[in-house]
Amino acid sequence: MSEVAPKVLVDVPVEGVTRLTLNNPKMNALSGDVLTSLFDATRDERVANSAAVIITGGSRLFAAGADVTEFGGQDEARRVTENFHRTADAIAALPAFVIATVSGYALGGGCEIALACDYRIASTKAVFGQPEVLLGIIPGGGGTQRLPRVVGRSRALEMMVTGRHVGSDEALRIGLADEVVESDRLDERALELASSVATGATVAQRLIKRAVIEGLDRPLPDGLAHERELFVEVFASEDSRIGVESFLQNGPGKATFTGR
Repeated sequence: MSEVAPKVLVDVPVEGVTRLTLNNPKMNALSGDVLTSLFDATRDERVANSAAVIITGGSRLFAAGADVTEFGGQDEARRVTENFHRTADAIAALPAFVIATVSGYALGGGCEIALACDYRIASTKAVFGQPEVLLGIIPGGGGTQRLPRVVGRSRALEMMVTGRHVGSDEALRIGLADEVVESDRLDERALELASSVATGATVAQRLIKRAVIEGLDRPLPDGLAHERELFVEVFASEDSRIGVESFLQNGPGKATFTGR
């Protein structure tokens, strides 16, 4: 009896970087099993110890959406949306810098998983969309909340009420994609960016992410107060001492950080 391949592959391509690859051929449909595997992967020790995490669907596509065969009545709908939210929230809560690499389709739930990441690098062949309305339903994996926060209220509404697809050029223009590269450079560029993060001041990077994400959910004065607290906190790190001393002795950009 042949062994069943894991739904999410976990590997460490370079030190400090973990890659999670969706592995549910042919279209990387986000079934309950895939979402559970992706959630479990966010708890992997390799992810916990990484400065950067790459989430990819491979060279052909990211994920074409939820597994529609699991849809049914309201009980099934509740399970689907709760599973999506649990997984996307776990991705968004990772302290590491999370990069989605999108080649081909990132539709419905696939788009929602990409939206939960901190940064999206798309290939020229990438296609984004929240087409749930074409099935007579609404996005249930976070799309109604995360998409407006990325592209703005009006554009998000237009995309979701029409269900239309967005190509890579438009995705870049509206902020849905942060970079667009040729398909054969997608993995290379993601590793280049992730590696540069992994050699940086990890403690400060994680506090920056906390300050931005937690601050955006607060009124500006509260967010500024939170920044002050984290600014003080970072000076307890070894990296802060190394970085300041290196700057005074050698100028900017010469420090070798320890991640402590």
